Amino acid sequence: MAKATVKTYKVQAFDHVKGLDGISTLYAGYVKQVNTLNEMLAELRGHGKASGKSPEFAELTRRLGFEYNGMILHEYYFSNLKKAADPALAGRSPLGQALGEAFGSVDQWRADYHAMGEMRGVGWVVLAEDPVTSRLTNHWITLHQDGFPASFKPLLVMDVWEHAFMRDYKATERVKYIEAFFRNVDWQTVERRLMETAAIRPAA
Repeated sequence: MAKATVKTYKVQAFDHVKGLDGISTLYAGYVKQVNTLNEMLAELRGHGKASGKSPEFAELTRRLGFEYNGMILHEYYFSNLKKAADPALAGRSPLGQALGEAFGSVDQWRADYHAMGEMRGVGWVVLAEDPVTSRLTNHWITLHQDGFPASFKPLLVMDVWEHAFMRDYKATERVKYIEAFFRNVDWQTVERRLMETAAIRPAA
């Protein structure tokens, strides 16, 4: 049986995130796990062991979804942050207008997004665009791969797993982390995501 080619993912440099006000980073481990799992699955397939009845194949496949989405969500997250960011989104911008249409106002959208971030449990909060209606909606993602509608376009991603804020804050201080997140949002990047269709990660 011919051996399949396994392409690897490289850790992207997010140097601009270092030193942000109240924001820490943790990401490279997901990239490493994605590459490792892809290699392990390719080896199983190469030996004809790709079977839904195989516990090893099933577990590796499920883990790949978790690790891959963890990698991509972190890339969106770090890419929508920057130092000395504008503290507020301009309400007359295309993004501001779209949020106003969907939530009544930018402030009402922000209150909803903030409230989702405060919910108990680990996960992600994502502002996304519905590809059918173009309406903007907020979503909660629990385990990286659970809870996000297929084909929706992420615009603003916030990590609210404990590792995202417990280096800088106590477990009870998630609100302070969310406030720090908003102080560092790169609204130009979020606006660009709304206007374009290209994926965040370029093809290898």
